[in-house]
Amino acid sequence: MKCSALPAGSRPQALATHTSMQAPLLLRSLAPSVPKLAQPAGTPLVHSSLPCYRKSRSCSHLASASSTAPGSTTMKPQPLLTNFIQSKEEYDALYARSIADPASFWGDVAEQFHWEKKWDPDHHSFNFDVTKGPINVEWFKGGFTNICYNALDRHVMTGHGNQHCMLFEGNEPGSDGAMTYTQVLDEVCRLANWMKAQGIGKGDCVAIYMPMVMQLPIAMLACARIGAVHSVVFGGFSADALAGRMEDCKARVLLTCNGGMRATKKIELKQIADQAIEMCASRGHTVDSVLVFANHKDGVAGAEAAGTPFTQGRDAWWQPTLAEFPALCDVAWVPAEHPLFLLYTSGSTGKPKGVLHTTGGYMVYAATTTKHAFQLQPGDVFWCTADCGWITGHSYLAYGPLLNRAVSVVFEGVPTHPTPARSWEIIDKYQVKQFYTAPTALRSLMRSGDEWLSSTSRQSLQVLGTVGEPINPEAWHWFHDLVGNGRCPVVDTWWQTETGGHMILPLPRAWPAKPGSATLPFFGVEPVILDDKGVELQGECEGLLMMRRPWPSTLRSVYGDHKRYEENYFGPYPGYYFTGDGARRDKDGYYWITGRVDDVINVSGHRIGTAEVESAIAAHHDCAEAAVAGYEHPVKGQGIYAFVVLKEGVVPNDQLKKEMWTNVRTTIGAFAAPDVIHWAPGLPKTRSGKIMRRVLRKIAGGQENELGDTSTLADPSIVRQLIETRN
Repeated sequence: MKCSALPAGSRPQALATHTSMQAPLLLRSLAPSVPKLAQPAGTPLVHSSLPCYRKSRSCSHLASASSTAPGSTTMKPQPLLTNFIQSKEEYDALYARSIADPASFWGDVAEQFHWEKKWDPDHHSFNFDVTKGPINVEWFKGGFTNICYNALDRHVMTGHGNQHCMLFEGNEPGSDGAMTYTQVLDEVCRLANWMKAQGIGKGDCVAIYMPMVMQLPIAMLACARIGAVHSVVFGGFSADALAGRMEDCKARVLLTCNGGMRATKKIELKQIADQAIEMCASRGHTVDSVLVFANHKDGVAGAEAAGTPFTQGRDAWWQPTLAEFPALCDVAWVPAEHPLFLLYTSGSTGKPKGVLHTTGGYMVYAATTTKHAFQLQPGDVFWCTADCGWITGHSYLAYGPLLNRAVSVVFEGVPTHPTPARSWEIIDKYQVKQFYTAPTALRSLMRSGDEWLSSTSRQSLQVLGTVGEPINPEAWHWFHDLVGNGRCPVVDTWWQTETGGHMILPLPRAWPAKPGSATLPFFGVEPVILDDKGVELQGECEGLLMMRRPWPSTLRSVYGDHKRYEENYFGPYPGYYFTGDGARRDKDGYYWITGRVDDVINVSGHRIGTAEVESAIAAHHDCAEAAVAGYEHPVKGQGIYAFVVLKEGVVPNDQLKKEMWTNVRTTIGAFAAPDVIHWAPGLPKTRSGKIMRRVLRKIAGGQENELGDTSTLADPSIVRQLIETRN
């Protein structure tokens, strides 16, 4: 089934006179062997033995820049793209322009990319007010491009095909590999040709269910190359979750893997995928083709010997199958608003939402935020630890780094296997310059002790970044002072699946950071804070975080349910995008994220953000991690229930409770002091490291019989332990 980005009547129209591209069909509903890394530290990441990408590859999309089709364009970079922001004054001037004239500002930025046809002069329009008609966002109207071409072909054509594109670090130390830009492009083309042979084309949705191997971002790029829409499903999700997503987007093709390892745990992905396909069939949806990557040291033979289930006529092994397809595949030039991917995000209730992002605006914004958030230069080794099953892996592992011709590290394992030194060893091994990870991972490593840092230097690091949740000041200082040796700026990024890219963050070295604050908005982002009545607050204040205007990677819809999109994100406060988060703005204009609005606890009329209380508790030197939930209180309305994980070797006692309770009183106020402190053996987290807060709320409220599905937890036994230790 085809995927349409926007409601009927709002799609960009193809130009029939532009003969160098295929005229897009009407979109209905929403589709090699790896060389070992052998370079010593510091050696340029180039395979000198590989030939340069040959211009004799006679595809029209690989013609030299001087022979591009009439109307196509690859323009000169503008200053914003060539220079990093050096000061607050420089930022202020550029930011003011981005708000005053966003169409011109982002048009200048977009000129660094290849556009087979340039956008119209009046290319940007939007409506954020549900009372004035359908919600609509459009950028680069009239333009045609392809994100895969910009991430791969563009670099190969300019002589960088032999540069490493991806570095792979397997679950076990010593299991590694690398692929150059040429090799990645070859594999992308083979996979794209296989998908075309299955009948996949523009607008068709393709499901991807794989571990963190290089073939996962390759699969995403291959979909984009032919105009198909990819839907990556996190490898930790259950068969039912996978089935629901494939059924919703009507995916006929599934790209998967025999399995993978996470530390010492084996994940039988193909078995789970088969179960999901059977569930789909029972509901009337058929998955026709399954391509299976043999993630085994002995390849297909090893995967088969391990008992991987295989259905003849439907399933095919990735390696031998793709070897039969050519490493040349024409690019599908698509309108800027053509759907690029669906990413399902779960709400607290109801079925998951298929967040829809489109090609042109997402490409420009993901590339620009990656470059400036991390001061990323071509050839830099960039490591984002996120899984591609989440938006962070899409924007800052698969697309952003490659659009900037960086080298992206793909890590299959976990940061504590086989020891808590693993992350630091990987940084030294590959000479990583930018390291982007989650606060929850940092707190886990902090808990393991500082001694695991001592065997590594981490001297290659230049910028550190955090994502996924506000970072508490203690973790910030540990990251900055110990991991970065006090010399690397920490970029605390706030953004969402729906935003597609960074929204509020400190640009490195441009202005002073404040531990725990995301600081200032990125270019084109105009945050506002409202009170409960929808009135904009000025100056220092605290309330509901909204966005007044769109940025290029704004979500365009919820797949198959535009009404839900309008109601969830624009209905609560007409004229604004509702982030669902609370925020505080300080006297310097810095933003502090106070937590999800649905995580706000109302204690005796005081609205208290869970993140604030957690940060105050975690500031205690014996606390490894804390999570707070509200529960029904007979006097206050809601009470504050704190789950506290202590550092290794610390024995819980009443004095510790008193000290943490006092920390909160001192930092926030007496009204925010926890009513209950529960010494927790751990917190219920998904494999991506996110805390499953609904489980904590149920446990705090004594509703353990209403926990719901906990199959996606990394360690489901934590739930039972928390219930047993509650009293």
